[in-house]
Amino acid sequence: MTDTGSQLQNLNIGDQKKVKLEELPLFEFEKLAAATNNFHLSNMLGKGGFGPVYKGKLESGQEIAVKRLSKASTQGLEEFMNEVLVISKLQHRNLVRLLGCCIEGEEQMLIYELMPNKSLDAFIFDPLQRKDLDWKMRFNIIEGIARGILYLHRDSRLRIIHRDLKASNILLDDEMNPKISDFGLARIFNGGEDSEINTRRVVGTYGYMPPEYAMEGFFSEKSDVYSFGVLLLEIVSGRKNTSFYNDEESLSLVGFAWKLWNEDNILSVIDPEIYDPCSENSILRCIQIGLLCVQELPKERPAISTVVMMLISEITQLPSPNKMKSAMTIKEFRVNATGSKNSIKKGKQTKWLLGLDEAHDHLMWLMMQLDNLIKEREEMDRKHHTNP
Repeated sequence: MTDTGSQLQNLNIGDQKKVKLEELPLFEFEKLAAATNNFHLSNMLGKGGFGPVYKGKLESGQEIAVKRLSKASTQGLEEFMNEVLVISKLQHRNLVRLLGCCIEGEEQMLIYELMPNKSLDAFIFDPLQRKDLDWKMRFNIIEGIARGILYLHRDSRLRIIHRDLKASNILLDDEMNPKISDFGLARIFNGGEDSEINTRRVVGTYGYMPPEYAMEGFFSEKSDVYSFGVLLLEIVSGRKNTSFYNDEESLSLVGFAWKLWNEDNILSVIDPEIYDPCSENSILRCIQIGLLCVQELPKERPAISTVVMMLISEITQLPSPNKMKSAMTIKEFRVNATGSKNSIKKGKQTKWLLGLDEAHDHLMWLMMQLDNLIKEREEMDRKHHTNP
């Protein structure tokens, strides 16, 4: 590992100003290639918009995770610089730790501490693995994520909006402590908790985006709060927010949870693996907090500092979340439009107007279909490369 960051001083994207990173340790490409067995496919942990991530072991015996920028990704290069700029200034027990980077020729890589238990989605969405996560462990994960977000929004040197909080970006250490990762889309923010920024380029993961961001490009600290609410409901239920795309009754886990809440049947959303009468009040309290976080209007969602207080204090009485105005079903969305306004008649073509929440859910459903097609194509490509 070299002791100078001079190679990084001239790295910029378009008109982006030069970023000095002399304090960030640099790793040599040859040592990273050796640590990952020349970036062998068997060492690949996953792949995102940035590029593939590999596990490796340095000569010292330290295990690392290496994010290697895809040469074909201009978005990845921008995320690379953004992630280095943001996370190099952050330190918290619930954030993944950046060890250094590598800039050699066309190679750009970020080196992190390796999380032995991989990501949260590998546990809570796996029928076998999630049996190992009892309610106590799940609650500790929920609280840890909330504390990590609180640090980003309030306690760090910078005020950061993550913008891509999701189960696959929550890594788990050897004691199952959660660590927020992937700061490629994060933004440094100077406004108050209810201040908003407008962007022309909406980035992130559909299903975790709040309506105002997905539909209009407005994001704020309350955007992260919404994503946290989705995560909380996923952890409690053991189901993906996007797992309802073929379901006739609900568009998403969030829509399903609102439906059950409105019907006074919210117990049905709880994962049977964690249900215990002794823990029922604690679980129901968390579900209520989750619903408060996914309310349609940003001003109605609590600040993350309030969320943490709600989680750690059983004395605090929770406000009742505002019920979603309507939760249209996928069956209803598939109806072609002709006929009377705001009505849906079974077996007939109808015409209806979409409110903001319905339009958001409809967009989510369409993006889910696209995501599934992309995943199927990636799986076919991977099989092709594995068995040429």
